[in-house]
Amino acid sequence: MTPPVRTPLRGLGMAAALLLGLTACGSGGESSADDVQAALEEGGKITVWAWEPTLKQVVKDFEAKHEGVDVELVNAGTGPDQYSALQNAIKAGSGVPDVAQIEYFALSQFAVAESVADLSSFGAADLDGTFSTGPWNSVNLSGGVYGVPMDSGPMALFYNKDIFDEHGIEVPTTWEEYVEAGRRLQEADSDVYITNDTGEPGLATSLIWQAGGKPYRVDGTDVTVDFTDEGSTAYAQTWQQLIDEDLVAPINSWTDEWFQAMADGTIATIPAGAWMPANLESSVAEGSGSWRAAPLPQWEEGASASAENGGSSLTVPEASQNKALAYAFIEYATVGEGVDTRLDNGAFPATNKHLESEEFLSREFEYFGGQQANKVFSESASNVVEGWSYLPYQVYANSIFNDTVGKAYVSDTTLAEGLQAWQEQSVEYGNQQGFSVNK
Repeated sequence: MTPPVRTPLRGLGMAAALLLGLTACGSGGESSADDVQAALEEGGKITVWAWEPTLKQVVKDFEAKHEGVDVELVNAGTGPDQYSALQNAIKAGSGVPDVAQIEYFALSQFAVAESVADLSSFGAADLDGTFSTGPWNSVNLSGGVYGVPMDSGPMALFYNKDIFDEHGIEVPTTWEEYVEAGRRLQEADSDVYITNDTGEPGLATSLIWQAGGKPYRVDGTDVTVDFTDEGSTAYAQTWQQLIDEDLVAPINSWTDEWFQAMADGTIATIPAGAWMPANLESSVAEGSGSWRAAPLPQWEEGASASAENGGSSLTVPEASQNKALAYAFIEYATVGEGVDTRLDNGAFPATNKHLESEEFLSREFEYFGGQQANKVFSESASNVVEGWSYLPYQVYANSIFNDTVGKAYVSDTTLAEGLQAWQEQSVEYGNQQGFSVNK
C-alpha cells in the first residue's frame, strides 16, 4: 500500500487518442503463449519498474531459473511518482520499462490511453478464476486484460484489543456501533480516538464501495460520476458524525506521528487492507500482542460485505520491445513460483488457491497474539462487493480530493458538500479530456 495520491497525472491524451485506445481494447495483438516460452529460451534483458520490496527476491530467483535472462529492477518512485515518470518516458519515446507496477485504481487511466498492452493473447485471459474477485475485475477493462494481479487489499478492522478491554468496549460490528465506540473512548480518555482521518480518497472510496455505492460508471468513453447514490450517502452521513464530534484524530496517515499514535494508544483502530500487518510489524513494533484483526463493521447489521483497499498489478507498457519475455516474468511473479516467495516475505496474495489453502489460513501471527488473522482477510476477499469501477482518470480525481472532500475536515463544509464538489470537478475534467461525462 502507498500513501494517498496527491499529485495529478496529466497528459494521458485527449479525445482522439482516448477513442483510439478504447477501440483497440481487447485486440491483444497476434502474440501467443508459445511466444512466451520462446522468449524464455532465447533470453534477453528486461527492465521492471516497481517499488514493491518482495520483488527483489523474485527477480533473483527468476534469473537463477532462466540463466539467459537479465532483469533490471528499478524503483522509479512510489505510486504517483512512478506514474509521472512512466508517462514522461512514454511521451519522450525512450526509457520505457518492459514491466511496470500499477495500482488497481490507476490502471484504467493507462489502459484507456493505450499506454499498457492487452495481455490476453499471452495467456492472461486464461487466468480467469485464478484470482479473487476484486483484483481480477480491476485488471479486466473493456474486454481486455491490461495487467495481472500481484496482490490484493481486502479490508479488515485492525484494533488495539488492550484499549477496548481496558474500557470494557466491544469491538464494533456495525458502523453505527463504531461511532458509539468512538464516543465511549473519548469519554473514557480524551487522548484516545477511534481512528485517524484528515481526508483520504482511498479510504473514502473503499467505504463507499463496501456500502454498495457505485458512484463511477464507465462504458467506453461514456462516464457517469454520481456521489448521491445510497452507498455514498451512507458513508457521508456516518463519517460526518465522527468529524462533527471530533472522534477522529487529526493525524495524517503514513507519517511518523501516525505510527507513534498507534504505538502509544492514541489511535484505537485502523480500517485498512490486508497489507496492513507488515506495516504494523515494521513500524509499530511496540504494539505486538496488543493488536488484532476483525471483519469490517457493516453498514447493515448481519451483513458481511467488504471492499478492496490498495493492491497492484504488473503491466507491460505498449512501448516495450520485449513483451513476451516481460509477460514471462509477470506470470512467474503472479501465478508461478514467485508467489510463494512473495508470501514468505510478507505480501498478501490475490490468488484463490493461496487464499483458500490450509497453510495460509492457519498461520498464527505473533504480532496479533497468535491470531490466525488470514482467516479474517480471506473471508473479506470472498465478500468484496461486486460491480465497483474506478474512473479512467482516477489518479487525477484522487489528486483533487483534499481540495474538495478534504475541506470537510478543516471548515464548515460537510462531507456531502465536499463529495458534490469532487463530483463537479471530476465531471469537468473528464469532459475536458474527451470523455462524455454525466452526473
